Amino acid sequence: MRKKAYLTLAGGQVFPGWGEVSQLAAGEVVFNTGMTGYVESLTDPSYAGQILVFTYPLIGNYGVQLEASESKKIQVSGAVVSESAPHFSHSRAELSLADWLASQNVPLLSGVDTRALTKYLRTRGTTPGAITSQPMTDVPGFSLQLFSANPPKVYNRQHSKKVILVDCGAKANILRSLLTLPVQVKLVPYDYDYTTEPYDAVLISNGPGDPVDYKKTIAVTAKALKRGKPVFGICLGNQIMALAAEAKTYKLLFGHRGHNQPCQETASGKCFITSQNHGYAITEKSLPADWQITFRNLNDGSVEGIAHKTKPFFSVQFHPEACPGPTDTAWLFKKFYQLI
Repeated sequence: MRKKAYLTLAGGQVFPGWGEVSQLAAGEVVFNTGMTGYVESLTDPSYAGQILVFTYPLIGNYGVQLEASESKKIQVSGAVVSESAPHFSHSRAELSLADWLASQNVPLLSGVDTRALTKYLRTRGTTPGAITSQPMTDVPGFSLQLFSANPPKVYNRQHSKKVILVDCGAKANILRSLLTLPVQVKLVPYDYDYTTEPYDAVLISNGPGDPVDYKKTIAVTAKALKRGKPVFGICLGNQIMALAAEAKTYKLLFGHRGHNQPCQETASGKCFITSQNHGYAITEKSLPADWQITFRNLNDGSVEGIAHKTKPFFSVQFHPEACPGPTDTAWLFKKFYQLI
């Protein structure tokens, strides 16, 4: 027998649905426009502590392939869908979406008018919310923690060129993409000072939360920029590079989350379809004179990429390692290696 459950927003709006809710799940309510990739999205550390609304109606239809995970566990605090597919059909699927979420005690709220919910979030912006088994009038407060990274680990020791991968909540496919290059990769926590050791280049990953909270990461990145060796930032790494260069960031109304975001390269005018997951962006007017904008979002005109005019530093707001999603910008990893 299905059980009633509810998503309550901070403004008092209640969206009823169905689901097993053993305990209250609170977090920022955000939406994703991707038509595929629910496994990758739910395990993306950039979604840590958030309640994720899927706008696409066919969620769960191909089951769960654990090998597609972007981290070791489900990162969201809850998931909201219009309809959870009762059956899945894929030869490599290991279990259903509902069973997978239940195994990690993450509530799945289905039967929700996700169109109305998304329209509300587009108008009012990202807002706190909670999934409960009973209606409620007040949403409890919550704090978004920085991603808890693992101890340093080295990959591809046989190669002489050494890349530092700063793990602010790195998607697994960033590491996979780096390991296709002939480089040694040292994965380090976001608060690790790697500038005291030898390296050839740095890649700063994606991650959850407000970039200004990564004070240690910003300070170490500023030291790395002074050393002059190649630095590449992805998603949160893009914002951290900007802050290290003494620019500023701001919170977007509802963020960019999906596999279908058009971005234009300013130099060539070429448009790329990109995969994105972020709630903050770089304040364009704050960018120092020796930095330039390299990509721009064609939906809202926001900054999607920056680069230093003379030094080997560049970053992008989107995900060139997109999995799933478009591979239009995978060439950026080759560009990074060429700088090395």
